Amino acid sequence: MKAAPVMRALGERGARQTLLHTGQHYDANMSQVFFEELGMPVPDVNLEVGSGSHAVQTAEIMMRIERELVPRKPDLVLVYGDVNSTMAAALVCSKLAICVGHVEAGLRSFDRSMPEEVNRVVTDQLADILFTPSEDGDENLKREGVASGKIHRVGNVMIDTLVRLLPAAGKSNGLPDRYALVTLHRPSNVDSGERLREILEVLEEIGKSVAVVFPVHPRTRQKLTEIGWSECPGLRLLGPLPYIEFLALQKSASVVITDSGGIQEETTFLKVPCLTLRTTTERPVTVSVGSNVLIGEDLARLKSETARVLSGRGKRGGIPELWDGHAADRIAEILMCPRSSPVAGRQQT
Repeated sequence: MKAAPVMRALGERGARQTLLHTGQHYDANMSQVFFEELGMPVPDVNLEVGSGSHAVQTAEIMMRIERELVPRKPDLVLVYGDVNSTMAAALVCSKLAICVGHVEAGLRSFDRSMPEEVNRVVTDQLADILFTPSEDGDENLKREGVASGKIHRVGNVMIDTLVRLLPAAGKSNGLPDRYALVTLHRPSNVDSGERLREILEVLEEIGKSVAVVFPVHPRTRQKLTEIGWSECPGLRLLGPLPYIEFLALQKSASVVITDSGGIQEETTFLKVPCLTLRTTTERPVTVSVGSNVLIGEDLARLKSETARVLSGRGKRGGIPELWDGHAADRIAEILMCPRSSPVAGRQQT
């Protein structure tokens, strides 16, 4: 969702690009179908890394990506977001003296227990060009000593994809007019069987007053199997969904309950009330400007806030500055500008 609009914008300006897919996300509904829906070409390279511990996965990505970068000698490598692939690629490029651009830079939850937070901090320290989605990202980077000349606030590329595909996201069939949409995958919510069971019991309670639709992430599905959880009335468990199907669910939901950073952003743009089951967020603009409410670990508050939304008193919020569907164009203009870009006038990015 982040790479597609940037690739399109760079292609329109004449950049020659190589698309490298690490294979970190390897479920068909979380990978292949996204390429198809987003209109992205088949990756030039698929490292097929697959699953593993953080150390194993990161090491495999580093070894396999180095083999591709050394002979290709790219002028710039763009990395996205905060997954292990992001940090691994940045580390390899830094060792090889290859310029790195980080799309979605500067986000901070200030919670180092989150693997994604470590990935963000390391990547931003290594990156040569940092593209931020909001003002808080700029301030975080400056506070960490990143030179202001490296920082470019461009807006949110996730919203570029949402804006382009929203017309294709029709109403989901077979669902009532009112429903709560749930996604959970963070370790703090799903790795502990006891914690996950407590959340599911609250969702059951919520399901007595409104249908609850729950597309289940593979890691969450595995934990459900381990704790012996079976589906109950009012709680509809689905498999992972293609992007457009999930977008249709989001835009029509009465409330979204999640621990996903990207969904906090998308619900903010859609002005759908979002209740985030986390104590921190690396996207505070979704709270200060948007429709997001941090619930923390208080499941009683989850019930009360859900009731508030369903009674018509939910938070709607506004749309942050530069979340307008043109972030990728700004990135491409910066990269291809002869005065400022490390890749302008060259053949490959």
